[in-house]
Amino acid sequence: MGRTLQNTMINLGLQNACDEAVYQLGLDMEELEEIEEDAGLGNGGLGRLAACFLDSMATLGLAAYGYGIRYEYGIFNQKIRDGWQVEEADDWLRHGNPWEKARPEYMLPVHFYGRVEHSASGAKWIDTQVVLALPYDTPVPGYMNNTVNTMRLWSARAPNDFNLRDFNVGDYIQAVLDRNLAENISRVLYPNDNFFEGKELRLKQEYFVVAATLQDIIRRFKASKFGSTDSVRTVFDSFPDQVAIQLNDTHPAMAIPELMRIFVDIEKLPWDKAWDITKRTFAYTNHTVLPEALERWPVDLVEKLLPRHLQIIYEINQRHLDHIASLFPNDVDRLRRMSLIEEGDTKRINMAHLCIVGSHAVNGVAKIHSEIVKTQVFEDFAELEPEKFQNKTNGITPRRWLLLCNPGLAELIAEKIGEDYVRDLSQLTKLHEFVDDDLFIREVAKVKQENKVKFALYLEKEYKVKINPSSMFDVHVKRIHEYKRQLMNCLHIITMYNRIRRDPAKLFVPRTVIIGGKAAPGYHMAKMIIKLINAVAQVVNNDPIVGSKLKVIFLENYRVSLAEKVIPATDLSEQISTAGTEASGTGNMKFMLNGALTIGTMDGANVEMAEEAGEENLFIFGMRVEDVTELDKKGYNAQLYYDRLPELKQAVDQIKSGFFSPKDPNLFSDVVNMLFHHDRFKVFADYEAYVKCQEKVSELYLNSKAWTKMVIRNIAAAGKFSSDRTIKEYARDIWHVEPSDLKIPPPNEPRDAGQDKTPNGTAA
Repeated sequence: MGRTLQNTMINLGLQNACDEAVYQLGLDMEELEEIEEDAGLGNGGLGRLAACFLDSMATLGLAAYGYGIRYEYGIFNQKIRDGWQVEEADDWLRHGNPWEKARPEYMLPVHFYGRVEHSASGAKWIDTQVVLALPYDTPVPGYMNNTVNTMRLWSARAPNDFNLRDFNVGDYIQAVLDRNLAENISRVLYPNDNFFEGKELRLKQEYFVVAATLQDIIRRFKASKFGSTDSVRTVFDSFPDQVAIQLNDTHPAMAIPELMRIFVDIEKLPWDKAWDITKRTFAYTNHTVLPEALERWPVDLVEKLLPRHLQIIYEINQRHLDHIASLFPNDVDRLRRMSLIEEGDTKRINMAHLCIVGSHAVNGVAKIHSEIVKTQVFEDFAELEPEKFQNKTNGITPRRWLLLCNPGLAELIAEKIGEDYVRDLSQLTKLHEFVDDDLFIREVAKVKQENKVKFALYLEKEYKVKINPSSMFDVHVKRIHEYKRQLMNCLHIITMYNRIRRDPAKLFVPRTVIIGGKAAPGYHMAKMIIKLINAVAQVVNNDPIVGSKLKVIFLENYRVSLAEKVIPATDLSEQISTAGTEASGTGNMKFMLNGALTIGTMDGANVEMAEEAGEENLFIFGMRVEDVTELDKKGYNAQLYYDRLPELKQAVDQIKSGFFSPKDPNLFSDVVNMLFHHDRFKVFADYEAYVKCQEKVSELYLNSKAWTKMVIRNIAAAGKFSSDRTIKEYARDIWHVEPSDLKIPPPNEPRDAGQDKTPNGTAA
């Protein structure tokens, strides 16, 4: 979520008033804003997407709730010591959190372990351990519409009789200390992005948020007129018409068996009825195609922790496979491929399969990704129910990612096309009229230059590094991962360095290359990549021959509040994942909206950015998905490229020989060995095209006017990538609700009796 103060002032239309009031007190609002801690309750794109979605849902007047876990420790703080990443705990609640309100009156029990007893009246889950879920509510204001939604985060609390109820009179002190065991559930965020770690505590977290949330939803449904009870029990027929639940990846997949457990075991609905309601309630968003990221929980772990849920999953699977077998008799391989249970050394539950079978809609997050989901990853399922699979291209909120972080550009745009674009970003196309307006071109360039100077001053103050604000700011910020190919950027840096040294007199377009992002603490290769970038920076930045022509900076502790500073100052955005690996990307959209040009592969949303702006207005290079598939068929041989490309050979040899690590010449042998022998992401295959494309970038940068015109064409084409558009599509195609652009009257004005009626609609 990042910081809340400035976003709240903007959405409430109070920023100028607050700035002025604080100034009158002899204080500086920006200084105050810098004191607030980021809420870093997620890892990367997926968590930030949810935050943008909350902003858009409130702005569109949807009755929506965001549910999650109130981690005591969020994503670690990253320190760079001697070029290595070191993790520190993110104690973000140390000084309290003024935006949250604990709601102990809505505390709910969550059960773990125990056993299942079957009787004539049905299944009973008994002898469980109970943990209490305490909700904390954070307001989510819409933009200038007097709407405030709620983000509800659950915190784990031990019940007061914890460890004291079972004839455990003996050690009272130990029993109280053991309360920590229960409360550890919401202690810390698992810091992996795009990687599955099958730990018991992680599964506990996933079930904890799901069980608490579903009880909360059902409580709210029963309290409404739709869930009105007859003398016997609640009628749940209208449940899917009143409630839509969107699963943000497979992490909350246990919601499917949990809702079935509530309907069948507790509410005593017949299975078929319960299953129909469940399927119509859930929809699933897939966020990645990397096999190592797909959740596959061991059956024996689920059996120990959630025995009833395992039985329900088996039943769902049995009925699912019976259905497949009736359509495809004797196709045992299809049954194996489509089963929710994977056989092997350890039996595992494929959570993505569970989500597909248990949802009425499945979507990818960019056109190319949704195609890959349909035709490769889940092709058997898409063949069975093609109408279930959709695309919903991701977006970003223009409130935080333009108004808040780049007020200079936002104001400049408003002067030309009015202020309405903030709620309807498609209006940015009106900027095409000004692409040849010399004054506008100069003003756009001026805003960018001011942002660069401001960021340069920030770097100087915080990191004691001096950079040249007239150099091209070439920025690569995102989680560190092999598929995102920070290594390819690193090879380009080494290549530029070698070219300057070879011919110091030759014209060279000065660059400041900024790379930032966190590596998962257990991801050895990602940590080596950080060390390599810092080792290269050490050499490049201290070579007198290079001088100010080339500077390399590793940006420490990349997070939302730092993104808000670096993105508006960027000239060139690096989006260089291997085609077919980045589901969408959202940083790419933020850079586009803030006047950077993109160098990128035809991957994720880059494809649609090129479609909107025209491919000639992005720097597109490298293999397409088809080329990658083709190369896989014939076999990728890294050595071939190394032998054929002298500049690549030189760069790799320097890494290998210890040119960048003279004290430990073999320091990067693991990296080099990976690049030659098991590089799944084919860095060498795209190196030549990447370097050539970068030459075109430098050439255009020399012509400031032509560069800025291309920038304007990009901003004018960025309208599609508002999360408002994304959410309207979810609302229309999946949740079946109508966004309302009615501005609720402020609380100090009396409401019309007629306006008080809310139209019937689903709560998402």
